[in-house]
Amino acid sequence: MRTQWWGGLTGDTLLIHFFCMPTIKKRINITISKELDRALAMFAKRDQVPQATKAEEFLRIGMELEEDVLLETVASERYKTAGKYISHKEVWGK
Repeated sequence: MRTQWWGGLTGDTLLIHFFCMPTIKKRINITISKELDRALAMFAKRDQVPQATKAEEFLRIGMELEEDVLLETVASERYKTAGKYISHKEVWGK
């Protein structure tokens, strides 16, 4: 077997190349229905962005909505507890 100048082997040897991804963003694979695929394609085309960019935007919006629901739940629990309320005048002396 000979070694070429770039380090690859010739002959009947399996040669595996490892390439770095050209992006720093994390890539994920998801399975979506045909209806969601069509809708995603339509929105991406309307906004003239790649489908992956539009999917990321929708995912971000969904996560923000989930965060809002969680924070509302925490706030509701805090309102239920009886605590001492201080008036504006007591706090600021005006």
